[in-house]
Amino acid sequence: MTTYFSEPQSMYYRFGEDQDQVLKVLAERYIGANAQADFVYRVFQKSGILQNEKGLYDLNLGKRFPDAPKDHISYAAALVWGDEDRNLDVLVRCYGPVRFYFNEQLVYRSTVMDEISPDATVKLSIDIKPGWNTIWLEMKNTPAGFGCQFGSDEGKVRILNVYAPFQERQGQAGWVFSQPNPATSKQPDLLGKEADYSLNWLPETGWSDEDKTKPAFERIFGNLAGKHAYAWTHLNNNDSTGNAVRLSGQSSGSLSIWISGKPVAQVKEAGPFEVDVTASFGRSDLLVRSEYDDTAGPWHFNLNATVSGKPLSLELPQRVHGANGESWLYVGPFESEVEPDLADLTRTDRVYQTGLEQTYWRLDRPDAWIRPYYENAMLSNKWTVGSVTNYGRWDYPLGVTVYGLLRTGRYLQRPDITRYAAEHVQACTQMYEYSLWDREQYGFPAVNQQLVMLKMLDNCGSFGSAMLEAYSECHEPTFLPIAERIADFMLSRLERQEDGAFYRTCVGEYAENTMWADDLYMSTPFLVRYARVTGNSAALDEAARQFSLYRKYLFMPEFKIMSHVYDFKYGQATQIPWGRGNGWTLFSLTEVLEALPTEHPERPALIDFFNELCEGYAALQGESGLWHQVLNVPQTYEEASCTAMFAYGFARGVRFGWFKDPEVYVTAAERAWKGLICKAIDRQGSVHGVCSGSRYAFTAEYYDQDLRTVTNDNHGIGIMMLAGTEVAKMKKHLAEHRVSSPAVSHS
Repeated sequence: MTTYFSEPQSMYYRFGEDQDQVLKVLAERYIGANAQADFVYRVFQKSGILQNEKGLYDLNLGKRFPDAPKDHISYAAALVWGDEDRNLDVLVRCYGPVRFYFNEQLVYRSTVMDEISPDATVKLSIDIKPGWNTIWLEMKNTPAGFGCQFGSDEGKVRILNVYAPFQERQGQAGWVFSQPNPATSKQPDLLGKEADYSLNWLPETGWSDEDKTKPAFERIFGNLAGKHAYAWTHLNNNDSTGNAVRLSGQSSGSLSIWISGKPVAQVKEAGPFEVDVTASFGRSDLLVRSEYDDTAGPWHFNLNATVSGKPLSLELPQRVHGANGESWLYVGPFESEVEPDLADLTRTDRVYQTGLEQTYWRLDRPDAWIRPYYENAMLSNKWTVGSVTNYGRWDYPLGVTVYGLLRTGRYLQRPDITRYAAEHVQACTQMYEYSLWDREQYGFPAVNQQLVMLKMLDNCGSFGSAMLEAYSECHEPTFLPIAERIADFMLSRLERQEDGAFYRTCVGEYAENTMWADDLYMSTPFLVRYARVTGNSAALDEAARQFSLYRKYLFMPEFKIMSHVYDFKYGQATQIPWGRGNGWTLFSLTEVLEALPTEHPERPALIDFFNELCEGYAALQGESGLWHQVLNVPQTYEEASCTAMFAYGFARGVRFGWFKDPEVYVTAAERAWKGLICKAIDRQGSVHGVCSGSRYAFTAEYYDQDLRTVTNDNHGIGIMMLAGTEVAKMKKHLAEHRVSSPAVSHS
């Protein structure tokens, strides 16, 4: 029998049958461990190294240095932060000879075949250590090519953020790379000073001598007749007397000035200006609109703020790592007839229509923009790690986590929990339009990677379902347009077999031409909620139809359970009933059955399918109340996430009256929940015994030996909360109806 901790450490030992306390601790531990940390904003220079659509950094130096002499060498360097020991697979695709050093150790030297084969991709495993890790690429120019592509395998999931080395670039995102050199250079101290080394590093961080003579608006935007732009800063008023703030300066054209969204000054003509305004104590948004007047010289303005003759400081309105010494953000230039919404001009989750194009905030540096990143670790100016958080990430395990928090918050009547869950979703969706623009500008988005690079159900269905579940909590206007895009992907563009069944083409990948039981969860709960919110009954019909189709391919009638995968390359199912794959199936089927009208033609067959599956699962429940990683192989370890999903499905079947003989499932659900709080959930609310994310195989050994359990894995936390709430609702339902015969239907 699997043991994850001693009995006194269990949730059952601490709280016994007090289900509300268990749910409270589960939710509060998760929220406490995942602070509502915003995205991290960094300086990024578009003239630097960009990513391609697969997330690989494209160091095609042949394009950058077309006249580089043969055999000259360029270097590229970057830093990677590790908050703990972890392993990462990286890919290298060579344009020419490449050497890759990680933490000053040679990891890879390209071969002739790597260099001349256009499709050759080398996968390497690197061990990231806590603290700063260094990447050093040495690339030689040959007639065949110069440079390489470099990045993480499955870049939209395993995000590899790189940071600029050297103290002068501290906090900036991206690579540095050198101009070609005739001789080999030793790797410098990448945490030291750039000025200490003779190599000429790009991209340049400072303006040229000529540009330094120009005012900020001219060197950023040029001199553009009829155009206008905005500058945004924070005014830090440290005067407590209430005296007026004097704004003074000079402008090449008309200026409009707002403080905290209120107009305070209008300068109509070029020249010096001086105006007294009211500003509250502390920090206030100060926004300036400048219009270019081609009769008044170069485009510029400058502004100073004083109180009683004492200067007040201006500082960046958004913390931007790597922007030391900057005070203003700039956006524009706008066509004369285009006026952005004033309220949108003091926030960083918007892109701005300038006319036919869009733009975003930038700095007074060469080609330097501010760029938000999703980062596992929050870094301070001293380059030390702060906290690790899942907040703000869009991916499928977090979809079920958010759903679990929403249901738990409602059950416990805890609006703080539901608000946290809804705000996690909002953090993603409010940046959606920006993330589309980010991909267009830089090749690969720095936030919302899976949603933007939408290619499979994993990328959208789970979190999209949680998004629609959260809609009733906040009515966030960004939710429905994203839901429309996901629905269009599922209903119109997703790969299907000839009979209409969803499957994965994944050309050239390990999962090519396969169907996964998991994808019932990745699709049907979203379709159910989409139909509910929009009234689109075709989405609900599709969800019901997919279950009938998947049954045809994956159902194992001798056990009345589901194979994990059907592999169309071999024309057969793997016949391995992975626990969580079956859990996803039952979980999702209950969501569809709850939504299907009584008269729906698919409903009788799906009720029968539900009973078949539950009969098969109940027969395989272990003595401890838990199910095994491979359901029909008791030698495999006991796994918590599938157990929670079976408890969830059984409890809902009892409560909604879908069982012909519910008593078996009342007992099974209660045993499963007790097994979880005794063996998988400890008294601090940590969740144990959840297997890591899976690929697939034709042998049980892969699932048992290669997929080991992870503590507090996001595949299991949300479903524990969902199982707990559903078992509690089942008990309440039975107590209220005082029945031992089949439960009253609530369908």
